Amino acid sequence: MSSPLSPDESPAPARETLKDALKRPLHDLRISLLDRCNFRCPYCMPESEFHADYEFLTRANRLTHGEILKVASVATSLGVSKLRITGGEPLLDKKLPDLVAGLAALPGVDDLAMTTNAMLLAPIAETLQQAGLHRVTISLDSLDPDVFKTMSGGRGDLATVLDGIAAAEAAGLSPIKINVVVQRGVNDHTVLDLLEHFRGSGHIVRLIEFMDVGNRNGWQMQQVVPSRELLKMVGARWPLRPVGRNYPGEVARRYEYVDGAGEIGFISSVTEPFCGSCSRARLSADGTLYTCLFATHGTDLREPLRNGADDEELTDILSQIWLQRADRYSELRKPEVAAHHSLSKVEMYRIGG
Repeated sequence: MSSPLSPDESPAPARETLKDALKRPLHDLRISLLDRCNFRCPYCMPESEFHADYEFLTRANRLTHGEILKVASVATSLGVSKLRITGGEPLLDKKLPDLVAGLAALPGVDDLAMTTNAMLLAPIAETLQQAGLHRVTISLDSLDPDVFKTMSGGRGDLATVLDGIAAAEAAGLSPIKINVVVQRGVNDHTVLDLLEHFRGSGHIVRLIEFMDVGNRNGWQMQQVVPSRELLKMVGARWPLRPVGRNYPGEVARRYEYVDGAGEIGFISSVTEPFCGSCSRARLSADGTLYTCLFATHGTDLREPLRNGADDEELTDILSQIWLQRADRYSELRKPEVAAHHSLSKVEMYRIGG
C-alpha cells in the first residue's frame, strides 16, 4: 500500500475548465505583440495603405511584456495550455526572448509557438529555443521568387526566409509548419513545387483557403481555391491518406504521403468551417481580447490592467468574456453576409492569423 501524501506532496488542484455558450473550452491564446510588419502582403497590409506615413500603435498604446504575462497567467489558470506569439511580425520586438522565457515559465503551458515570416529568424532561432520556445510556424506563400516577391509586397527575400527555416530546424524548433495562403490566379500554380521542396524534410506544409479576414484584402469567393480541389490536385501527384487529429480543436485536416515523405494539412475555414471546435482567444497588441478571427469588436483589457486590476478581477473579466462567447462566423458565412461584415472586422495584422 502506498503511503499517504504529505501536505507538500499533495497534487495540485485541477485547473478550471471554462466553456463558452456553445460548450467549447478555452485552450488556446494567441498573443499579438505589435501591429507592425516588415512585409506588405497585399491580402493583409497592402503598401498603398500601410505606407511610410502610416501611424501604427505607439509603444505606450501597446501592452508591455509584463501586462502580456499577467493576462497569459490568468488565461492559463482558466485552462489555456497553448500559447502562440504572433504579430504583425513578432521578431520586430527586440526583447522577444525575455517574453518567451516568461511565458515558458507559466504553469500549465504545454505548447509555446510563434508565427513569423522568418526574415529575421536565422540569427535568433537558437536564442528563442533556449528561452523556451517550442516550435515555429512560417508564413511562406510560394517558392517562386517572382510570386513570393509579389505576395510579400516586394519586401521579402526568399533565400533569407529559407535560411530562417534551416536555423529553426537546427535549433530544434520543430515540428516546423509552413503556412501557405492559396489564392486562385496568384500562387495556386506554385503549390506543387513548394510541396516538392518540403517533402521528406519533416516540415508540415498547410494549405490555407484565402479568407475574408479584415477589411483590406478585397476578398471574393472566386479567389478561394477550395481544399477539396487542392487535395485532389496534390493526391494526383502523390497519393495521400488521412491522419487523425493530434488534439481536439485542431484546425487542419491532416494527411500523410503514402510513400512516407511526410505530412500535409488543409485549413478550410471558408468551405468546411470548424467553428464548432474552436478553442482560441486572441489578444491584440493594444490589449483587446477577441474571441473570433472575424470579430467586429473585442474587450479592452489594457484599461483594467493599467487601473490596477488584480488576478481575481482579470479572472472574472476573462471568464465572463468566454462564458458569453457564441461566435461562429465561418459556419454562418454567406456571400452577402461576408460583404456586409467586412465593413467592421478587426484586421488580421492586429490579431495574427
